[in-house]
Amino acid sequence: MLWPPAICALALVVLPVVGLLVRSDLSRFPSLITSASSLNALKLSLVTAGLSTVACVLFGVPLAVVLARSGARGVRVLRAVVLLPLVLPPVVGGLALLYLLGRKGFLGVLVTALTGEQVPFTTAAVVIAQTFVAMPFLVVSLEGALRGAGDRYERVASTLGAKPWTVFRRVTLPLLLPALGSGIVLSFARALGEFGATITFAGSLEGVTRTLPLEVYTQA
Repeated sequence: MLWPPAICALALVVLPVVGLLVRSDLSRFPSLITSASSLNALKLSLVTAGLSTVACVLFGVPLAVVLARSGARGVRVLRAVVLLPLVLPPVVGGLALLYLLGRKGFLGVLVTALTGEQVPFTTAAVVIAQTFVAMPFLVVSLEGALRGAGDRYERVASTLGAKPWTVFRRVTLPLLLPALGSGIVLSFARALGEFGATITFAGSLEGVTRTLPLEVYTQA
């Protein structure tokens, strides 16, 4: 009974790719992927996606633990806010980042006053945009794993006198490792394929903000 829907799901994923390959001029493919602009875009994509994934881990792990373990009021609202990048159109996400960190944004004005530099249309803007859209994937993966594992081991460790940091390092983090690996892969993949928020917030400057999806759009 499971085979028909499974085959339909596989066809939905595979057939568009097959259609793309059939309609594409594959004779141009080697020259396109080896051009200087494509190689620069690939290098920039790998670097920025890697940096954004590191940022997702640094900020997303504590956030996931808070969402999974905190009983404070407002956690549901916080969870909804964290999931917003998943439901917002990427272009809207890019506009939101512009309103926050742009030349006239309320944080952008502060950054410019302190550093003399602007965030939009820089490589840093690419990393920020990728982090914005990719972090929910990591947080959702980790929060689900923590809720599934329960908190009994952490409570036992606390009862035995372990300090909060020790509980996190010795108990919580090992529980997270399998889900952390999955979350990292999902976040990196999402960051690598990001287009809408990047082109809106960072633009498409070759060697600076033109990642591989933007290069594909330019070459199309």
